[in-house]
Amino acid sequence: MGSKLLVIIATGDREKALAGLMYTRNVLKNKWLDDVKVVFFGPSEKLAAHDDKVAWFIKEITDESDCFACKAISYKEGVSEKLREAGVKVEYVGTIVSNAIKEGYLPMVW
Repeated sequence: MGSKLLVIIATGDREKALAGLMYTRNVLKNKWLDDVKVVFFGPSEKLAAHDDKVAWFIKEITDESDCFACKAISYKEGVSEKLREAGVKVEYVGTIVSNAIKEGYLPMVW
């Protein structure tokens, strides 16, 4: 089995989200794992749309990895367009998360 990681950023707590994003960026930069996908879900979507430091990490990550946000939540919170502008793919993520797990991605939730 290859080393594949699914990072789920669900927290609205800035410090927790930044810890997960810093780890993700380092995994990508140092090529510690073969493949990484990132999903923003729930409160983290608002944080991703409005926090400059989180936005900086998103830019770093989307240059090297697929990054998604939950369409249902982002529309409800009014942040879909802002997330798209940051390079995040706004889609329904239930299938994305489930398929990634079936494909052997290890989920880490922050």
